[in-house]
This record gives sequence, C-alpha cells and structure tokens, in this order.
Amino acid sequence: MLNHMTLLSLFAFQDYLVVFLISVILALGIGFLVGFVLQKQIIQKKIGVTKDIVNKMIEDAKNETKTIKKEALLEAKEEILKLRAEFERETKEGRAKIQRSETRLMQKEELLDKKEEALNKRNEALENMQRGLTQKENELKALEDEVKKSHARMLEELEKVAQMTKEEAKNVLINNMVEEAKKDAAIMIRDIEAKTKADADKKAKEVLSLAIAKCSTDHVSEVTVSTVALPSDDMKGRIIGREGRNIRALESATGIDIIIDDTPEVVILSGFDPIRREIAKITLEKLIIDGRIHPARIEEMVEKVKKDVDNQIKETGEAACFDAGVYGVHPELIKLLGRLKYRTSYGQNVLKHSLEVAFLAGAMAGELGTDINLAKRAGLLHDIGKAVDYEVEGTHIQIGADLAKKYRESKEVLNAILAHHGDAEPLTLEAVLVQASDAISGARPGARRETLENYVKRLEKLEQISNSFPGVEKSFAVQAGREIRIIVKPEVVDDAQTVFMAKEIARKIEQELEYPGQIKVNVIRELRSVEYAK
Repeated sequence: MLNHMTLLSLFAFQDYLVVFLISVILALGIGFLVGFVLQKQIIQKKIGVTKDIVNKMIEDAKNETKTIKKEALLEAKEEILKLRAEFERETKEGRAKIQRSETRLMQKEELLDKKEEALNKRNEALENMQRGLTQKENELKALEDEVKKSHARMLEELEKVAQMTKEEAKNVLINNMVEEAKKDAAIMIRDIEAKTKADADKKAKEVLSLAIAKCSTDHVSEVTVSTVALPSDDMKGRIIGREGRNIRALESATGIDIIIDDTPEVVILSGFDPIRREIAKITLEKLIIDGRIHPARIEEMVEKVKKDVDNQIKETGEAACFDAGVYGVHPELIKLLGRLKYRTSYGQNVLKHSLEVAFLAGAMAGELGTDINLAKRAGLLHDIGKAVDYEVEGTHIQIGADLAKKYRESKEVLNAILAHHGDAEPLTLEAVLVQASDAISGARPGARRETLENYVKRLEKLEQISNSFPGVEKSFAVQAGREIRIIVKPEVVDDAQTVFMAKEIARKIEQELEYPGQIKVNVIRELRSVEYAK
C-alpha cells in the first residue's frame, strides 16, 4: 500500500516538474523574443541617428569644398593676373632691348661702311706707294751693283799694292789686335788683382784671425776605432761559439763583419755603415762584460743597444743645435746631425767639423755685419748629406740640398749647401762665409788625413795636370800637395801669359781633382842672360 502511494506521489511530482520546466522554457523564449524586438528597435534608432550625422557631415563637407574651390579660383585668378602683368613687363623690356640692339647694330653698320671706305682709300694710297717703292728699289739695286763693282776694283788694286789677299790682311790685323789686347788685359788684370788682393788680404786676415781666435777646437781629429779589446784570448772562443753560432748570430743581427784573427786580445769590426759598426761595438762590449754569450742573448742585446744608440743620436743632434745656437730645426734633420757623430771625412769627425764651420761662419758674419743666425744655420747643415750618402745615390752636396728642401729650410741655406764646394754660385754673403769656413776647418793642421796611396796619386795627378800645358818646363807639388810650383820656359811664355796660365791650371785642377782645403798655383818665369868673357 505504501509503495503504491509512493509511486503515485513520484509520478505526480514528475508531472509537476515537467510542467514547471515547460513553463520556464516558454517564459525564457517569450523574454528572448521580446528582448530581440526591443534590441532591433534600439539598433534601428541608432542607425537613423548615425545616418543623420553622416548626412550632416557630408553636407558640411560639400559646403566647405565649395568654399575652398572658390578661394582657390580666386587665388589662381590673382596669380594669373600677376603672371600676365610680369609677362607684359618683361615683353616690353625685351622689346626695348631689341630696339636698342637694332639701333646699335645700325650704328655699327654705318661705322663699318665708313671704315670700309677709308680702307679702300688707304689701299689705293698703299698701292701707289708700293709702285713708287718698287721703282726706288730697282734704282737702289742698280746703285748697289755699281758700288760692289767699285769695291771689288778697289780691293783688287789694294791686294796688288799690298801683295796680300783680303783674308790674309784680316787675319794679320786680328792677330795683332788680339795679342795687344791680351797684353794690355794681362797688365790691367795684374795691377787690379795686386791692388785688390792688397786690400782684400788685409781685411780678410783681420776677419779670419778674429774668427779663428774665437773658435777653439781640437787640433787632432777624433778617429772612430773599429776594434774591441778583450780581457783575454779565451774570450775569442766564446764569441765564436759552438760551430760558429754566436758570431753568425752577431753578424746577422748587426750587419757587420766580425774578424777574429791572431791579433792578441783584439776583435776587429768591419763595415761601411758607421752606426751599425758602433752598435756592434757596444753590443760586443756589453756581452763581454755580461758574460752570457748565446744567440738569444745576442739578439736581445742588439735590440737594446739599437734603441740606446737612437736615443744617443737624437740627444747628440739636439746638443749640437744648442751648442751652435741654431733653433727651429726639423726633428729629422736633428737626427741626421746626430748621425754625423759616427761619420768621418779624411779622418775628421763630420759633426765636429760642422760645428766648427758654424762657429767660424757666425764669427765672420758678426765681423762683417751680416746675418749671424743664417750663417750659423747654413754652416751647421752644410754637410748634412754625409749622414746618408752611403745609403742614397748622389754627392753629399746634392743629397744635403734635397734634404734641406724636403724639410723646408730657407733658400739661403739651400744655396749655401749647394755652393760650399763651388758646385753652384753663392747668391748670399753667408754662402761665401760657409765656403771660407769649410776651407779653414779642413785646412788647419791636424784636421784631416788621407792614406799614403791616395796622397801619392793626388800629387802625381797635380803635376800631370800642370805639365799638360804648353810652355811648362817642370812642376813640383810642395807643402803636402797644397801648393804647385810651375816653372815655364821664358822664350815660350811671357810675363803676361803667366797670369792666364795660372788661372787655367787652377780651373783644371778644380774640375779634375778632389782635395781638402785649397791648392795654391804658383807659375814662375825666370829669364837668365849668360855670357862669357874671353
């Protein structure tokens, strides 16, 4: 019974629940439909409002476009009016210019017509003159022919009277005049030279004596020694090393030949480059003191010494400029000056020689009242080419001039370098002073020396040059080749010709010989009249 009632209750609740759910579903559907209708109406309202706004904006845009179009048309019309006015103005100006040009052309045409008429008249006059000149030329030619015939007849008569041809008479006259002129010129030259030398020698001696007195230098030049002293002969074996490794490494690193011979406790260094030779010498001395001699140590020591020598070269150049009182020299020229410390010429140290020339030139410039600074600068740099003359082709004069030009030295210094051996004409007094100072420095006793072989060859060449002149009987080189005495035949060479002969011999010596200082050419003519009393 209970079960039956329970089932009936459950069925009734189920039906109620179904009805409730259907009611809810229907309510939701009705609500959705109502909402959809309302939403549609709202959207339609919004669309209407939007259409009104868009229509209004379109209308405003159309109105604004019309306004802009009107303004643009007005501006375009104004611009067109301006352009038209400017075009009309330019057209008027162009027409005026054209009119003026036409007027000028018409005037020029009139002038040309007038000039053409004048030229025609001149041409006619010239033609008439030319015809007259032609007639006169013919008359002159006839007269000239007559004169030539008369001159020829006169020459024939003169040749008959003188018994000489025209060319023979001319040569005799010319030879006589040349001989007389030579004699007169030689006498005048001798008188003038004697007078000039008397005055110049006095002044030159004063200037030179004062300059030399102010310059105090060593009388014996410093000689660069290319030998290294050893503490004992056992050190030679250590320098050579096992199978010659050490000596090969040292020669390869320095570029200098190392000669180890039987000379006791001495090693000889041979090489053309004085700086490399100095590096090799210092390196070897330091290795001997250090005691550690092997290829690695040798390369390390060579590099260290190279840096030290470069610094020494720079300091030496700066010290030379300071001592000479020369400032503002290019750094590269200063380094080249320092390299001259290791360069010699005829045994004379070139750096000391350059300083000496600078001092002498400055002292003489002070006495003569010329530029002292320029004279010192030119004297200090006159042999700068010798610092690299074993590396660069050419004479030390040309190399020095190129270096001075490269590092922007003045034209006066450049000329002094070129002229200090007579390769160029000295253009300034300072260049002449550098020439004189260079000769004084090289000619002083003990300054320079040369090998016996070169010395003998120079003397022989000097006598050979002198003997090559006609009329020379004997010649003798004396005073270590600084003077050549020439004895001439008195019956061939007269007193006047000795002056010319001395100049020609001196000029030939300058062209063919290289020598330090200067050479005095002394031509001697002696006439002896001998007679015996019987």
